[in-house]
Amino acid sequence: MDAADDRPVIERRAVLRDGFYETQARTMIERVPQTAGIAQRWAVSPYRGCAHACRGCGARAGHRRLGLDAGRDFDTRIVVKANAVSRLRAELGRWGGEALAVGVGGDCYQQAEATYRLMPGIVEALGAAAVPFTVYTKSPLVLRDAALLARAGAQVAISIAFVDERIRRAVEPGALGAQARLELVSALVEAGVSCRVLMAPVLPLLSDGADQLAATVRRIAAAGAGAVEPVVLRLPPGTRQWYLAWLGEAHPHLVERYEELYDRAGLPAAGYEERITGQIGQLCRVYGMRPGPPEPPEREPRFPQLALV
Repeated sequence: MDAADDRPVIERRAVLRDGFYETQARTMIERVPQTAGIAQRWAVSPYRGCAHACRGCGARAGHRRLGLDAGRDFDTRIVVKANAVSRLRAELGRWGGEALAVGVGGDCYQQAEATYRLMPGIVEALGAAAVPFTVYTKSPLVLRDAALLARAGAQVAISIAFVDERIRRAVEPGALGAQARLELVSALVEAGVSCRVLMAPVLPLLSDGADQLAATVRRIAAAGAGAVEPVVLRLPPGTRQWYLAWLGEAHPHLVERYEELYDRAGLPAAGYEERITGQIGQLCRVYGMRPGPPEPPEREPRFPQLALV
């Protein structure tokens, strides 16, 4: 009898190429977890895991289902859905036109995209199907596809939760600094792309001070963003353990306060979240930006006869 194969599930099912795990996706349009905090209910993610290594990323638990850990493995063992474009085109043929988020399971313009170039095909497929969609990213690689995104009517949401570089280096070690992301917003706006800022995640007791919020919103407005969508840090299973382990080392006096603030699902106390998002909303109005989730353009789906499927 052959010895049991005790390798992680992903290593048994994927092809390891250039440091990435290549897989063939069974489905591309997936439900967004309720704890995500974004407006869309459905998402397309060509990559799982993310080299930005953001400690508070809410997608970390997905790596557990692959036999990997939600911490270091999520940051370094990136899964690529090599058939993403063809699979998505097939699913869009049955899609009713509901808005989609792109890049929830991992930044869709992280370094893996420079190798695999899946996003041009995904953007073209979504544009051809007239499906409203928002691309979530922190990466300057999105500029490569600026013209394509503009033609497809995409919205791009650049994540900028704070402008303090000390915090960024601690909790987003693999991502661009805040200033570079602000410049990215300006470049996208100049290229004719509808660009907004996802002010996420606001970190309780670390980046939620009134002066910190004001400085962040002021600089976002100066970059030319038209809207800001604030999201307070979520700590779903997987993310919670990884983030709190870091917090216990860096800010041990805050751990107990976090445990009091968050429920079992990883959601912050409603009163706290309402206060923070209310403050950000007021600041946005002061600086002439619209607060809150995106308002997708009203477009008829390419396949309206399937809208009830």
